Amino acid sequence: MSATQVRLTAAQLRAIEAAAEAAYPEEACGLLVGRQAPGGAVRVSRVEASANVAEPPRTRRFEVDPRLRLRLERDLRDGSDSVVGLYHSHPDGSAEPSETDRTMIFEPAMIWLITAVAGGHAGATTGWRPTADGAAFLPLGLELGGGKA
Repeated sequence: MSATQVRLTAAQLRAIEAAAEAAYPEEACGLLVGRQAPGGAVRVSRVEASANVAEPPRTRRFEVDPRLRLRLERDLRDGSDSVVGLYHSHPDGSAEPSETDRTMIFEPAMIWLITAVAGGHAGATTGWRPTADGAAFLPLGLELGGGKA
């Protein structure tokens, strides 16, 4: 796995896509738990859906419930996994980061997965890593592997 890869299972990707479809026409969101290798590659071990707690309208913005983040940080404290990223959807938009997304970069080490949803049906999901200065996103490759979701 190269430094530009995010590895997740097909079942994890389906869970993200299902959450995106269920939330439509609003944005879905959640957190990614896993491990980051020294070279920057990320292996997702589980996907945690979140309520979108952003102020309405949530059709063009998302906010992960901070209670989920705190619970995960507490639960993962003594293990080898950690919160490595987040996912969200773009209803009737592309799977590329928006200007709103760029303004929401608070943790440049976190990876972002974005799923496009057209008319309630999930399309492409893409991976992104913010630049160190939080000014832009760089594309990441997605690698689907077997294993448990």
